[in-house]
Amino acid sequence: MGGVLASARLWDGELSVVHERFVHRFNREEPRQSALAYMRGLTAPLERKNGWTLAEEAGHAGPDRIHRLLNRIEWDADEVLGDVRDYVVEHLGDRNAILIIDDTGFLKKGTRSAGVQRQYSGTAGRTENSQIGVFLAYATRRGRTLIDRRLYLPMSWTGDRDRCRQAGTDDSVTFETKVAMAKAMVRRAIRDRIPFGWVTADAAYGYSKGWRFELEQADVFHVMATTRHDTVVTRWSIDHPVHDLPRQKWKRRSCGPGAHGPRVYDWARVEVRPWHREDRRHWVIARRSVRRPEEISYYIAYCPTETTLDELISVAGSRWAVEDCFQSAKQECGLDDYQVRRYPGWHRHMTLAMAAHACLTVLQARELDTEKAETDPPSSSPSAFPRSDA
Repeated sequence: MGGVLASARLWDGELSVVHERFVHRFNREEPRQSALAYMRGLTAPLERKNGWTLAEEAGHAGPDRIHRLLNRIEWDADEVLGDVRDYVVEHLGDRNAILIIDDTGFLKKGTRSAGVQRQYSGTAGRTENSQIGVFLAYATRRGRTLIDRRLYLPMSWTGDRDRCRQAGTDDSVTFETKVAMAKAMVRRAIRDRIPFGWVTADAAYGYSKGWRFELEQADVFHVMATTRHDTVVTRWSIDHPVHDLPRQKWKRRSCGPGAHGPRVYDWARVEVRPWHREDRRHWVIARRSVRRPEEISYYIAYCPTETTLDELISVAGSRWAVEDCFQSAKQECGLDDYQVRRYPGWHRHMTLAMAAHACLTVLQARELDTEKAETDPPSSSPSAFPRSDA
């Protein structure tokens, strides 16, 4: 029990620390205190987290203060998120960090919540009535957390301005593809000087040649999943250069731990698209199933010349870190526990839940640092993704 209480006190204390980062964004004392109470409620061991249970946890007579915080009081969720990102960078910032783009679904009933419609949800693994959020994760060896978010509005919404207004969506919010949202979030990270070394995403985003070209023009290194229908500069299909690779070109490697142990595959790479800079290279990377060698996945990489295959595998494998973020943020920080219907309210809830998750990540990183200091001999600080000789 003592350990549980100590952990609860640590988490509560860290929530207060991150709250101090953005408390100045509120003009009055009530929303200041409500924001902290809301984060505490999201991290509390409640069976259900709604306006009433969060209000009860905070000692409020009813849910009105929580509802005002999310729906009526004026405050800028993007400014608060910027303060949370500063907190993440201060504690986890690493020039070798990886930015990971992915989306997740939130199952919803009815038709009034902003962005809701029947659409494919990776969370459910099928088409369901849901909202879809596009997120940007920040991953280092010391921890990973979410640092940006956008609610996807399908054309069924953006094409109906009255419906959008009823859900609190300003007329300036127009239709954007998920890829466009991903671009905007990475641009924002660059603009705000978030330290990172790589960008990665699954094939839903990596298939976009336009985005890959934009990243190249900005000299942003990336490993993007794509499909076998993609093409390289030669106009060959992406699987063409891999067909006749000799056996010795394939390397059996783990791309990180999975739910059932290390995720081991056979990997190979082929250079494509000569670049005008001698210090940069383009690669097609193939990942082949060990048990079912006919199953091959593909990636496109842009990177420094000296980058090894093992490094590229490490970046490709890091994409699953965002799934860990979704799982822990939903289970521990109430990411999917909300009852807001309005577009601003969704972003406000996500921002405060992400702030709570950042606290959890920082606390875990400190614990790992303490354990490492107690068990490891003194050494120089390693990079987030060290080079290998493979």
